[in-house]
Amino acid sequence: MPNYKSDTNGSGKALSTFVAFAFFVLSVVALFLPDSSQDEVASLLRGSVLRPFILTQETLVRRSIHAEDTEVLQERLDSLQIVIVNSSTLLEENARLRRLLGLSERNPDEYVAATVIRAGMPGSESMFLLDVGSDQGVTRDSPVITDRGGLLGVVRRARATSATGWDWTHPQFRASAMTEDGSVAGMVRATPGGFGEGYRLLLDGVPFQQELEPGVALVTSGLGVYPRGIPIGVVIEELDAQVGWKRSYLVRPAVSPGQATHVHVLVWEEGDSLDANLRSEDGRLVPAAAASEEPAQDIADTETRTPR
Repeated sequence: MPNYKSDTNGSGKALSTFVAFAFFVLSVVALFLPDSSQDEVASLLRGSVLRPFILTQETLVRRSIHAEDTEVLQERLDSLQIVIVNSSTLLEENARLRRLLGLSERNPDEYVAATVIRAGMPGSESMFLLDVGSDQGVTRDSPVITDRGGLLGVVRRARATSATGWDWTHPQFRASAMTEDGSVAGMVRATPGGFGEGYRLLLDGVPFQQELEPGVALVTSGLGVYPRGIPIGVVIEELDAQVGWKRSYLVRPAVSPGQATHVHVLVWEEGDSLDANLRSEDGRLVPAAAASEEPAQDIADTETRTPR
């Protein structure tokens, strides 16, 4: 009877090599897929193979949130109560003045509260998950704002009970910005910091004849999907390199993406037409009936929506 010999060194290595080669081919194919197909593949993986890990990460995030210091929460609650008490008389006076002047109420923006969940995987540092989705009214291009009011990012894909978004560190993130008085405007995007520093924002497109001093606050201008008046950051300094007749400035972001846990997502209502650029002085959307008959210029890659 012939002796039995194990073939672990032969077929086992061949199988491992074949599996590794198959994964390599799949990764190369996925790399050249269009963005929409990549989003579908990523959504499929999150809903199947990575689902236990995402649920575990979500549980850990929720527990860390629930473990916040109760004294800090109590101080915030006390401060909020004081603000409410002091503002009640102002609301009454405002309503009385509106009645006297015959002014109609402006529709406020509506937000839904959400929790930010970080996947914690390589390649997803600039992306986040939200525990709210289309069932709560969240759609693609819904702005995401932290509980302290700063701009975190935007929703890129919304499912029934969850959503995926970019924060401002994403290479494709762009937002129209301006100073608080509206005198200077430009476009902000992420830029790598110096040695040992994280990402910062870069303000591009400022006319050469306009200068900004360090410490000037920047907010969203209302062009595009972001409502007017959301804090973006503070000017640090002007870059030495100037392109043509434009100036560029480094901006210290108002939001640290890694520390964002509680956020608010702006909810849009599909159907009614509204010019996204028609906003009141305080940044709220103005009803279409009060807008001018002349339509504003369209903004690329933005959809016209109405906050409900």
